[in-house]
Amino acid sequence: MAKRVVPEEKRRRRRPTRSGQVLSEALIVDAALRLLREHGSSGLTARRLGLALDCDPSTLYRYFRGMDDLTLALGDALMGRALRGWRPTGEWRADLRAVGLRIHEAYVSHPQAAVLTASRVSGRANELAADEAVLDVLRSAGFPPAETVRIYHAFIDTTLGFAALDAASLALPGPARRADEEMWHSTYARLPASTHPRIAEVAPLLAARMVTSAYPTALDMLLDSAAARLGPPGGQGGPSRAADRPVSGPGRTADAVRGGAPGPPSR
Repeated sequence: MAKRVVPEEKRRRRRPTRSGQVLSEALIVDAALRLLREHGSSGLTARRLGLALDCDPSTLYRYFRGMDDLTLALGDALMGRALRGWRPTGEWRADLRAVGLRIHEAYVSHPQAAVLTASRVSGRANELAADEAVLDVLRSAGFPPAETVRIYHAFIDTTLGFAALDAASLALPGPARRADEEMWHSTYARLPASTHPRIAEVAPLLAARMVTSAYPTALDMLLDSAAARLGPPGGQGGPSRAADRPVSGPGRTADAVRGGAPGPPSR
């Protein structure tokens, strides 16, 4: 049976911890993010949190039903940080680009937390606010409901997918991450044109590009596609039947990374 979470107003009346802190959900989330940054996912336990907050670990269950509930709160906190200070300007493309870059930055700023949370659906306040904001931007731009959902789906999955991919790289131990980055110079840049002509042709460009995130490029391509579907102001642009068919193309996909296995359900 799930543990009962104590209502917020009752938590505020609790005595301070031994060090004088008054616990709150936000305080616990901040401590959990710090533990993840310092010790990785294996370091996030109720015992470690209790030590960090100078409280009995069982106290945490007054605020969260368990560690998975805390994980959902971490993802929601990252989404809240992404939205902090953002206001729509009425320019739908600029607004979506700003939201996407903010979400990506918030997640990769906490790579260990991002790896744990990017694929989760919390249903919490900040996540709901972000979804409402993106949907409102699209509907206000003139996209019909079905097209709004199509673009929202691609937008949020692309944003969180790249956040998870980039965060996983950043969460690697330093030597492993540096070895991966050096591979573009030590191996790819030295391949002869006689055996790998296309790689040899663009090797310097690969070495410069592949150690950075492709998310801004992917985001711009997604927004280009959405703009084409909307059409010019006052025009009759819209989706074609071809848009419903999968399009193959170059690039590293989640399926390719997993050796062609089917991808997980969308967020």
